[in-house]
Amino acid sequence: MNENATLSLPLVVRESQAFYRSKIPIGHTRTCSCPPNHINCLTAKEWIKCQLGVWQFVYEGRDIRDKNVHPATFPIALSKRVISLFTHEGELVLDPFVGSGTTLVAARDLNRNAIGFDLQQNYIDLCVELLASNNLFNRAQQLAIQDDARNIPAYLDPETVSLIWTSPPYANLLNRKRLNKSRRDRRNEQFGKIEQYSQDPRDLGTMPLEGYTRAMGDIFEALLPLLRPKAHCVINVPDMWWEDQRITIHVALIDELRKRGYELRNIIIWDRTNIVNKIGIFGWPSNYITMGTTFEYLLDFWRPPK
Repeated sequence: MNENATLSLPLVVRESQAFYRSKIPIGHTRTCSCPPNHINCLTAKEWIKCQLGVWQFVYEGRDIRDKNVHPATFPIALSKRVISLFTHEGELVLDPFVGSGTTLVAARDLNRNAIGFDLQQNYIDLCVELLASNNLFNRAQQLAIQDDARNIPAYLDPETVSLIWTSPPYANLLNRKRLNKSRRDRRNEQFGKIEQYSQDPRDLGTMPLEGYTRAMGDIFEALLPLLRPKAHCVINVPDMWWEDQRITIHVALIDELRKRGYELRNIIIWDRTNIVNKIGIFGWPSNYITMGTTFEYLLDFWRPPK
């Protein structure tokens, strides 16, 4: 479709419902009056703030911080920064691993259309709950779909997506018991828990790094034709420690997505020091290891111009 859609879409699509594995008539073209050569609606002053290579955010009242609800949430403010930097009002944002729905809420705040996918019913239910409670009067539409990210091309036409923004499962980082070695109060309610999203074999969070990287490559290779040329794809990932070795997830993903046709444009550090609580001493005095919970990577790729 060439114009922004006016058809009212449901908040959610599941198997056996309308639009399941069918093209979604959702808007994807600008509704702002920005000049054609602008990549976003930001002012020069707002642009300068985004040029800093280290970003820091605070949580707001709507943010989900309870790890019993979702083990890996991020601030709405982070999503809003990424979406406002790489899209215009009315354009389409895609989140292949939407989780608790932060991307959809941020898109609604900014009058962007957005579609988010997740395998798990409980997270899709959470998305719907958040969207229903943040029902603004913007014309853009946001939609949560319970389906595998591998099936996304069935829903969208080529070159309709202006931004892919996501925080995917991190290989098998969460698929082990928490030891809380870096916390002062180690034996809290999280100690000994396995926070992995699910044990579904399709879930990337159950895979070792090699299989995870290959699966991510397969998914994002299929998503590349959906992006407009020069549209961005931003992926939030940390690294992890596994059996006293640093597993560089961000390096593996950069190498894999380059092989699949993406071009790396920027690496931004998300500085989390202001939102990490009760840090304890770790490794002293014989084994220096940076505190992985205090920073994560935002890997910014784009689809190269034709």
